[in-house]
Amino acid sequence: MTKILSTWSRRRAAVAAEAEAEALAAEQALLEREQAELCEKTDEEILEALGLPDPDSLVQGDDFKVFLSKAVPAHLRKRALRTLWRSNPVLACVDGLNDYDDDYLTGSFGQDPIKTTYQVGKGMLAHLLEVERQKEAALTPAAIEEVAAEPECETPEVEAFVAVVEDAQEPMEEPMPTPRRMQFQFEGDLA
Repeated sequence: MTKILSTWSRRRAAVAAEAEAEALAAEQALLEREQAELCEKTDEEILEALGLPDPDSLVQGDDFKVFLSKAVPAHLRKRALRTLWRSNPVLACVDGLNDYDDDYLTGSFGQDPIKTTYQVGKGMLAHLLEVERQKEAALTPAAIEEVAAEPECETPEVEAFVAVVEDAQEPMEEPMPTPRRMQFQFEGDLA
């Protein structure tokens, strides 16, 4: 018997939901019709039709709630809220503690996509290969002889560069690191 009651209860709930949805749709259609009529009028005519004061002439203590109804167009609501924030020093106080006060785009490159040498599946391979190619080109014997042969380049910086490049060509033998293993020592009897 409870199964029958639950079926009827679900049916009543569905009928009530349908009726509520229809009422909401009718209210929304009425609001849309009113908004369409108000769009053709100027702001002064809209304020007169709704019986509202000029939002720019409001001062602290006036009633701003009338501008928050659904019948008031969004641009008039925003004008009234701007006036409210300007009229009350407590609301206009910017103390810098709001997260949204910071401009997080200052360090970015704008809204454009950032171009990099990254390639999907390859990473930064092209960039690394180019760096290696430039290093090899700088260390070739022809480049060293060319730099050393130039008579006007006999500055201490060039001589130091040539010395560093010549030293870099000699292969240096690095000792192999000894493998490290963990060693445990136990004191006393384990049995």
